[in-house]
Amino acid sequence: MISTRLLRTASELTYALFVLILIVATGLSCAALISQAIRTSPSRSWADNANALCIGASYIIVLVASLSFCIKRRVAVRLKLQRISKAYRTISRDDLSKSVHRYIAQEYIRACLVSYESLPTDVVHEGWGRPGTQYSGMRFRRALLDTISHIGKFKTYDEDGMTPLHYYDSAIQLARNSAAELTEEEFEVSMSAAHEIEKCLNELRLEMLGEMKAQSNDD
Repeated sequence: MISTRLLRTASELTYALFVLILIVATGLSCAALISQAIRTSPSRSWADNANALCIGASYIIVLVASLSFCIKRRVAVRLKLQRISKAYRTISRDDLSKSVHRYIAQEYIRACLVSYESLPTDVVHEGWGRPGTQYSGMRFRRALLDTISHIGKFKTYDEDGMTPLHYYDSAIQLARNSAAELTEEEFEVSMSAAHEIEKCLNELRLEMLGEMKAQSNDD
């Protein structure tokens, strides 16, 4: 495999050779045209030779225009290159050698495997949600007791005969007084009962507010 440095050197030498050939060819063509203009003139000299003057002026104008174009392009390229960050950044796979890319890929796969193997798979901590489930990192006792503040807003209402209340009351007593931790099944039943009670009481409150508003409008 040809190295990048060798390719760059070969490219620079080829460009320099091309420029040298172009300069020599241009100079020879200019000398040949001027020589022909002198030979075909009546006086066969530089004096009063308009053709030789036109040929020389044309080449000078072309040379000046070419130099100005090259300088303009070089300045524009330099200004654009200055805007590019000097820090090397890998963009695609082709920017790296095969050995480096293979090493990075192997280390990345190894890190993924280590991370996956270190994850708990069948861990059960009493009173806490299992990792990987919707209750991960949640303590059942604390989460259930936090629902009291929501349910307690409606404690003045009579809920006799509402089945979810019994589940909720039993679960609260267990969470407050029992030494044993709640199981996941008990927690789900208790939270479902709490949400059901809160939903019913919210509906009741909205209904009562609607009736009070209607009575005030009638008055």
